[in-house]
Amino acid sequence: MTAALVRREANYKALTEAQQDKFDRLMRHADKAGPVDYPQLMGRIADLVGLPEGDIRKCACSCTCPVIFDADHEDAHVIEHGEGYNLGRVQCPTCADWHRETA
Repeated sequence: MTAALVRREANYKALTEAQQDKFDRLMRHADKAGPVDYPQLMGRIADLVGLPEGDIRKCACSCTCPVIFDADHEDAHVIEHGEGYNLGRVQCPTCADWHRETA
């Protein structure tokens, strides 16, 4: 029996317009959510984009990368912590390797 590969990334541009709207709306809610609601919102976002549950982000670098990924990935790069909010700006591992940004 072969183990199934776990997807580590999703493509925002591959989502339908309705899915993009839902993703954006859920991310706005997650940014302001309390500790009880935040994990549930991250789970809904993960389900929407087909990723395992985690701390989901869309790449926040200036190249407008469409990658959605788990911000806890060891090669992800925090550009800016979310001061007073849950979601900081995080680069996906590929962008962090190619053109690491700072705030």
